[in-house]
Amino acid sequence: MNSSPSAGAAALLRLDGELNIYRAAELKPQLMQALDSVPQLEIDLSGVTEIDTSGVQLLMLTKRRAQALQRELRLTNHSPAVVEVIELLDLAAYFGDPLIVAA
Repeated sequence: MNSSPSAGAAALLRLDGELNIYRAAELKPQLMQALDSVPQLEIDLSGVTEIDTSGVQLLMLTKRRAQALQRELRLTNHSPAVVEVIELLDLAAYFGDPLIVAA
């Protein structure tokens, strides 16, 4: 996971590699800490090569926590692997972010 500050006290986190059961426990505290420290968080999913239900659950938890903290959370640059799973599970409306994959 790579992070960089952006304008207006927002943060950009870029997730790379697998977002699965093996990494979910590792990423959870990092995502929660990022939400606690900034009013806006953007998670770039372009580098995600694989996602399983644990990865989806982590993204859902992050979304729920952002709502509870009244923080803005955006999922962007969905990789083909992420789009496939989100569409398969019919979760696009839950996340509320446009699913756009580059040609």
